Amino acid sequence: MKVDNSLIKGNTKMLVMAIIESGNKYGYEIIKELETKSYGTFVLKEGTLYPILHSLEEEELIKSTTFMMENNRSRKYYKITKKGRAYLYNKKKEWVEFSSKVNIIIGRNPNTSII
Repeated sequence: MKVDNSLIKGNTKMLVMAIIESGNKYGYEIIKELETKSYGTFVLKEGTLYPILHSLEEEELIKSTTFMMENNRSRKYYKITKKGRAYLYNKKKEWVEFSSKVNIIIGRNPNTSII
């Protein structure tokens, strides 16, 4: 099911950080894992992802390390910081609270997958 981009937009930082939380990731890997884990619902383009990554890095929520690959190309990996883990924990709590209240209002039974 196609999801309205406005629903995704406010949560992309949390989603990207949740992917990085599981281990160091490079950009394309983040895009693919997000798409795979969401069964194709969350598809980010590089032009959307990299500004998010730069913003997270400026906020010291993630940090990057560049590695040289065997083919003499470099690849930048992103890792969540201690500050980033605390931020993500709070965002997850906030999401659970928000989504549970939305589900109550729209009448969704939390024990079923449909409304």
